[in-house]
Amino acid sequence: MINAGLSRKRYRVVLSGLAGVLAVVALAGCSDSSDSSASVSGDPAVEDGGAPDGRELTPFDTQYPAVGKLDPALLHAVQQAAADARDRVEFLISSGWRSQAYQQRLLDEGVEKYGSLEKARRFVSTPEKSEHVSGKAVDIGPTRADDWLIQHGARYGLCQVYSNEMWHFELLTTPGGDCPAKLPDAAG
Repeated sequence: MINAGLSRKRYRVVLSGLAGVLAVVALAGCSDSSDSSASVSGDPAVEDGGAPDGRELTPFDTQYPAVGKLDPALLHAVQQAAADARDRVEFLISSGWRSQAYQQRLLDEGVEKYGSLEKARRFVSTPEKSEHVSGKAVDIGPTRADDWLIQHGARYGLCQVYSNEMWHFELLTTPGGDCPAKLPDAAG
């Protein structure tokens, strides 16, 4: 009997110790990190608004900043349009919210590709002017989804903004209203 009592006591001590270790591990997992690149994805490019592994996201992938940091009204409109169109076409977000740093990288790449800032500006806005940086613009694909939104987007307040970018949409009218005339390109 004495041995049984000691065994129970040891068992309780071991369980108490194990519970303490688990509590420490759980608390460590909840602590804030001073590393700004730490996130759910662990990928700084994703945190800047890029897609994980370069894949396109759906309007419902709100765990990723490119979708989750969109303006709530824009996100709701895109989600509603995607839900209504789902039997005919799939909506993917090739680009949504972007950090200023990511927008600057895109502009720099555009200058390199097109040979000048003036030419690049036809396709890429500056971080100060890009509606992607404020979460008020979204690039939708594939082409069938763009076509669907061009035809039906005004029902949701979604409008194609640039003539040379059939994929770029912003919330520019009230649902059911008329979209404004398209701009020729991102330079205006």
